[in-house]
Amino acid sequence: MTTAAARRAESPYRSYVYAYPHKTAYRRLPERPALRELWAGEPQHALSLYLHIPFCEVRCGFCNLFTRIGSPEGLTTAYLDALDRQGAALRESLDGDARFALAAFGGGTPTYLTARELERLCDIVEQRMGADLRAIPLSVEASPATATADRLEVLAARGATRLSLGVQSFDDAEARSAVRPQKRAEVEAALGRIRAAGFPVLNIDLIYGIDGQTEAGWLRSLDAALAWQPEELYLYPLYVRPLTGLARRGEQESPADWDARRLALYRAGRDHLLAQGYQQVSMRMFRRAASPQAGGGEYACQTDGMVGLGCGARSYTSRLHYSFDYAVNATEVRGIIDDYVATEDFHHAEVGRYTTPEEARRRHLVQSLLQAEGMPVAEYRARFGSTPAEDFPAELAEFEARGWLAADPLRLVLSPEGLAHSDLAGPMLFSPEVHRLMAEYEVK
Repeated sequence: MTTAAARRAESPYRSYVYAYPHKTAYRRLPERPALRELWAGEPQHALSLYLHIPFCEVRCGFCNLFTRIGSPEGLTTAYLDALDRQGAALRESLDGDARFALAAFGGGTPTYLTARELERLCDIVEQRMGADLRAIPLSVEASPATATADRLEVLAARGATRLSLGVQSFDDAEARSAVRPQKRAEVEAALGRIRAAGFPVLNIDLIYGIDGQTEAGWLRSLDAALAWQPEELYLYPLYVRPLTGLARRGEQESPADWDARRLALYRAGRDHLLAQGYQQVSMRMFRRAASPQAGGGEYACQTDGMVGLGCGARSYTSRLHYSFDYAVNATEVRGIIDDYVATEDFHHAEVGRYTTPEEARRRHLVQSLLQAEGMPVAEYRARFGSTPAEDFPAELAEFEARGWLAADPLRLVLSPEGLAHSDLAGPMLFSPEVHRLMAEYEVK
C-alpha cells in the first residue's frame, strides 16, 4: 500500500481516462482481421456511431487531439469520399438488423465543414450506415468561429439534439494564455446563434488551471456560462502534453503549486455549480437538474459496441478495440490523413488491442466507477460471476485507504474526494501490461 508521503507527492492529474485502454496501448495488427469476422456474433441492437472530422481552423496551445489545421483545396471532399467508402465497408460487416442507439460528430471540429459538407456527412450516416438521425440522440462538437447560422441550421434540421461548444474561458486574457485566439464577444455571439437554432441540449466546455487564472476569474467564467442556462457543463483541468504549444512554451509554475491550484479551482467550480442546481455526473460533467438527457438510454458504454468512422475514430467490439494510427505532430497527422483518403479497402482493422477477460473486467470497472453514480455490485457480478473486491482487492483497498470510496454496500461509488482524484484513480486501475505499452509508445 502506498505510504502517506508518496501519496502527497503524487499528482492528481496523471491522465484523463475517457476510454480503456488508451489509444497509446494500441499496436499495428499484422494479421489485419476482417471486420465481418470481428463483428460476427456481437450484440448489435444498440450500437454507438462516432464520426471523426480531423480539421480545425486553429490549434489551441493545450490541444493534443488528432487534428489538422486547415485543409488544401479538395481535401475535405476527399475525406468525405473516404468516409463514404468506409461507411459502406462497415455496414457490410454488420448484421442486417444492426441498430444505432446514438451518434456523435467529433474531431477536430466537425463544424469546420461547410453547411453543404455537413449535409453530406449526415447523408453518409443515414444512407450508408442506416441510422435515422431524427430518431436517435446526435451530439455535435463546435467552436465559436465555426458555429455559423447556416451550419447550425443544417444540424438542427437533421436532428442534432446536443451542441457542445468549446469555449474554455470567457476571459480574453486567459484565452490568450491558453493559446486560443478568440474574443468573448465572438463566444457570446455564437452562443446566441446556438440558442436560436433550438438544440435541446447546449453543453459548454470550460478549462481551469490556465496560467494566470484566479479563483475569482474562474468563477466569472462559470457565471458567464451560466447566464446561457446550459443543460450541461464540462469542466476540464488543463493538461500540458508533449508536442503541444504550451509544452513548447515551458512550465509557468512548479508542478506541486499547479496541482494545488487546479484542485482548488475544481472544488470551487464544483461547489458553485452544485449550488446553482446542477448535478455532478462525473469529475468533468455537470447536468442542470431536470434538463433533457442527451445520451441514448439504450446504450451502455461498458457492454455495447461502438462503430467509428474517420481516421481518428475508434471502434469497440468485445474482442478488439481498433482504429487507425494516431499522432499529434502536424506532419505525422497530415500523413495519416493522406493515407486515409487514399484508402480504397476499409474491410480490415489496422491498429488496435485485443481484449482479455481480465481487461474486460478492468474496463467495466473504469467506465463505471469514474461516474458519480458508481456501479451496482450486482451488475458486475451478473456479468462476470465475481465481485470487484474479489477481482481487484489491492486496488480497491488502496482506494479505501485514501478515502476515495463512499460507504455503500450495494454500489461501488467514489467519495467526493475520489471523484476529485479521478485522473489518478483511473490510471491506478490500468493493468501492468497496458501501463507498459503506454510507457513504450513513442509520441509522434
